[in-house]
Amino acid sequence: MSAVKNLTKAEEQIMQVLWKLEKAFLREIIDVIPQPKPHQNTVATILKILVEKEFAGIELYGRMHLYYPLVSKEAYSKSTIKNMVKGYFEGSFSNVVSFMVKENNLSVEDLEHLLKELKKQGK
Repeated sequence: MSAVKNLTKAEEQIMQVLWKLEKAFLREIIDVIPQPKPHQNTVATILKILVEKEFAGIELYGRMHLYYPLVSKEAYSKSTIKNMVKGYFEGSFSNVVSFMVKENNLSVEDLEHLLKELKKQGK
């Protein structure tokens, strides 16, 4: 897969379950989804779309379908973050950090601690 496509919120919810379970049948996926649970047909349709988008694969066991992720959570997260930074912060991670400090989501102390940790990892 060359570029990771975006997922709708519903598709992402199902992928979160697949990433957690690693392999699962429809019933197992539905059991893990929090309340209010979508209808079984809705989940089956979303899984079909995830297969078409090449996010999930299928193994057939008679009439049962075992679903598994084809895209890792890490690859999807990385792509999503890059797209958000590109779309909302002119592609600059510095702009993201500045925004978070301005919005009080990241204190200067947190930022200093993060820089110390990053310097340790760089050695």
